[in-house]
Amino acid sequence: MDRQSNLIVSKIGIIGAGVSGLAVAKQLSNYNPVVFEASDSIGGVWKSCSYNSTKLQSPRGDYEFTDFPWPNRDDPSFPSYIEILDYLKSYAEHFDLMKYVMFSSKVVEVRFVGGREPADFRGEPGEYGSLLPGLPVWEVAVQSKQSDIIQWYAFEFLVVCIGKYGDIPKIPEFPHKKGPEVFEGKVMHSIDYCKLDKEAATQLHKGKKVAVIGFKKSAIDLALECAEANQGPEGKPCTMVVRTLHWTVPHYWVWGLPFFLFFLDKIFSVHTRKSKPKSPQGYALLAAVSNGELILTHSLHFQKYGLKPDHPFIEDYASCQMAIMPDNFFSEADKGKIVFKRASNWWFNKEGLEFEDKTKVEADVVIFATGFDGKRKLKDILPDPFCSLLEDAHSGVMPLYRGTVHPLIPNMAFVGFIESVANLHTSELRSIWLARLLDNKFKLPTIDRMLEQVSKEIEVAKRTTRFYKRHCISTFSINHSDEICEEMGWSSWRKNNVLAEAFSPYGSRDYELK
Repeated sequence: MDRQSNLIVSKIGIIGAGVSGLAVAKQLSNYNPVVFEASDSIGGVWKSCSYNSTKLQSPRGDYEFTDFPWPNRDDPSFPSYIEILDYLKSYAEHFDLMKYVMFSSKVVEVRFVGGREPADFRGEPGEYGSLLPGLPVWEVAVQSKQSDIIQWYAFEFLVVCIGKYGDIPKIPEFPHKKGPEVFEGKVMHSIDYCKLDKEAATQLHKGKKVAVIGFKKSAIDLALECAEANQGPEGKPCTMVVRTLHWTVPHYWVWGLPFFLFFLDKIFSVHTRKSKPKSPQGYALLAAVSNGELILTHSLHFQKYGLKPDHPFIEDYASCQMAIMPDNFFSEADKGKIVFKRASNWWFNKEGLEFEDKTKVEADVVIFATGFDGKRKLKDILPDPFCSLLEDAHSGVMPLYRGTVHPLIPNMAFVGFIESVANLHTSELRSIWLARLLDNKFKLPTIDRMLEQVSKEIEVAKRTTRFYKRHCISTFSINHSDEICEEMGWSSWRKNNVLAEAFSPYGSRDYELK
């Protein structure tokens, strides 16, 4: 791809204007960053990957920026995706962030133009190098929706905030002549379903035999929308095809307290990271004591529909795969509007789906709620050898120091690629850390020290869950936050007294810069 002669040079570039991109833009606003957003609006996955019924899985007070509270933050209801988009828009307007964003500007290529040879990044670890060297390190090719012309930009530092969701759907592979091409009905991925308005989504489901592939939050919400569109005697059931069961929670409230209260205090965080149970049974006991797994296990619905996973609850919580069930999900299942089919292997035929146990399910519509290929998004834009460094060779996890800087990729940060129970807070705190780092308030350790720290964190994740490759820090997010605070020169004790420090849940407002 040819470089246009009028190269535009700036200090800091940001790719993506979702939650993470906005957080980074706000914290780095003194550098006048250039933010590239491929779509025509801010919001990221809240804009592009939301169904009509999509809601946050917690009250709004658990999902807010440190210095911008919700206007109705005491409202106990879960905000809809539209309310979240309004909140993000208000945040961007309040801090005048829109002036940095170039909408309908898709990054199609990134080139390394730094002084070191690419081969040097495979050599002996040493110092990370200057973050703002005064000369461009990365060039970025950007294509506008309104034009075929490629405009090149050059930056000293680049922050990637495109996240792991959206854009590239993950579709299962099928044997020859047993894939979607032989099916006479309609096949789509949830990313395309998100583009339908309420009326179009209802018409897609109404009177149709729909099969939803998956059993995580997006599949659960989709199946419920299907059931609600098929009320009455003429309505057809929705079949959920489930390969791997994951834990679900019937309510946000457990024993009269918010569910996440059991995980978001320092006592639990220290216990999960320091005590290191030696067996899955040890973690199972910890989960049972901490969050009522025993109650969930004996739930009538878990027993009735065979939905109890084989792994402990803590493993799903630790991998950010736990979902809170919509209130009327099981009532629709009780009416026969949602049915479940467990299957490890299945394929298409003309009329629908066929399974390894020789059973079949007729379908008019099959919808994949099978997730996205987030790492491929990065590999599609990063040049060699950097794209080959994205995954640790031993663990398959993206090795990010403080969840932000790849020790072997110079002058680049990644915000929004690790997950927690509060992704907004996780991204904002790392944006604050990044801003102070670029402001030279502290220095990065040597490359080998950073790699050692990342390896230790990966080992902790491995001991906690078999799904560690998802790079979720929910069970030890407070430990992460403590270490980030200390590295920035802040106190890791953010509460007013010892009891509150030990037992009171932590939230984004605890990290407000006083």
